[in-house]
Amino acid sequence: MTHLYKLAGNNIVLDTASGAIHAVDDVAWDAIKIYEKVGKEQIQKLLLEKYQELDEKDIIELVSEIEELVNEGKLYTEDTYQAVISSDSQTSLKALCLNVSHMCNMRCTYCFAGKGEYGSQGELMSLETGIRAIDFLIENSGEHHTLDVDFFGGEPLLNWNVVKGIVEYARKAEQGSGREFRFTLTTNALLIDEDVIEFSNKEMYNVVMSLDGRKDINDAMRILPGGKSSYDEILPKIKKLSEAREGREYYIRGTYTRNNLDFFNDIIHMADLGFSMLSLEPVVAMNGQEHSLRSDDLPIIFEQYEQLALEMLKRNKENRGFHFYHYELDLTGGPCIYKRLSGCGVGTEYLAVTPKGELYPCHQLVGEAGFFMGDIWQGVTNSKLKDDFYNSNIYTREKCKTCWARLYCSGGCAANAWHDTGDINDVYELGCELFKKRLECAIMMVVAQNLEKNSNGQ
Repeated sequence: MTHLYKLAGNNIVLDTASGAIHAVDDVAWDAIKIYEKVGKEQIQKLLLEKYQELDEKDIIELVSEIEELVNEGKLYTEDTYQAVISSDSQTSLKALCLNVSHMCNMRCTYCFAGKGEYGSQGELMSLETGIRAIDFLIENSGEHHTLDVDFFGGEPLLNWNVVKGIVEYARKAEQGSGREFRFTLTTNALLIDEDVIEFSNKEMYNVVMSLDGRKDINDAMRILPGGKSSYDEILPKIKKLSEAREGREYYIRGTYTRNNLDFFNDIIHMADLGFSMLSLEPVVAMNGQEHSLRSDDLPIIFEQYEQLALEMLKRNKENRGFHFYHYELDLTGGPCIYKRLSGCGVGTEYLAVTPKGELYPCHQLVGEAGFFMGDIWQGVTNSKLKDDFYNSNIYTREKCKTCWARLYCSGGCAANAWHDTGDINDVYELGCELFKKRLECAIMMVVAQNLEKNSNGQ
């Protein structure tokens, strides 16, 4: 399968199975489009009729080059990866999302966790439960050396001393266990202080801080209980922590909704504030909510993503570039093929832990009926649900089988699919369309940058 598209003056051909990307001229574009549909002689005839300035020798040479790419496995390559699914038995745990707090000091309108409480009455994880979670992760990690732990909520800084205690215990547990922990802190930034900054710089592999962009956009959704501007409260703290990272990982992560379909301006606003690591995610909300995205919003959203890609290319040339999470495309050292087929490892390699120590497939499914998997003392007791997630992949999703982007999105988010369709083996179709557009933009940026290098003789 191939995917052909035009963007920013580039004719781009993606070979789905091999991952090969070709930037071609108009003649090659037309030839590749019809290569599998008609015979060689017909291709030559059609091209000669359309491009009369070319002679037959040029066309024959072009078709020969296409045939060579096909023979080399770089064009119209057959997808033979399904066998990898049945042969791979990797189900050991390598990541936990620790919901150390089911309480929050903000009241964000779009919060999937219902004020950060996940339907509870506001709970905090005890240090004993957090320690047991670390032991549980080590015990079930198989041969994994690097183990990831995300401190999440609610707002994890409401339980900061427990976070610090869990990290301290994990560092001691590393010794002699053959394991290394990577910690991520996800925070709304309200409680960032010197202690949080110092400890995070010492222990957190990554810090994710929430900001939606422009002040009016941010404050419309990220609401403080007292009605004050959350933007004014958090911006100085986010700046202070991000600057103190000094090359360490961080992300400013926001959400765009139907209220700011011009979200390009929010990304640029954050870049102009000096933040270099940015992510702005589409809201996932129930249909009918005022701020939920709709299919008829796609044209303007697509325009925004294209505008962003072009602006990023421009700024890169001016040495004032920034990173956008969804445009970070590694074409040589990306995820292994198993990850490309099966996704993030939800319910198998990755689990969420509630303040009580309950296990759920991921943070977006915490508290949802039917998704309780066990606890950190007894382990995973809902083996059927674990099997359901293990057996879910791009070949069990009918809509993925014919999708050109399937080896990049890995079938998409199972939680989003379930919330939208009630089936983890279905897809969240609006999310699919957004992903494909972002991928097209990311590939175009790689193509444009390589063409620029070639033109400069680099």
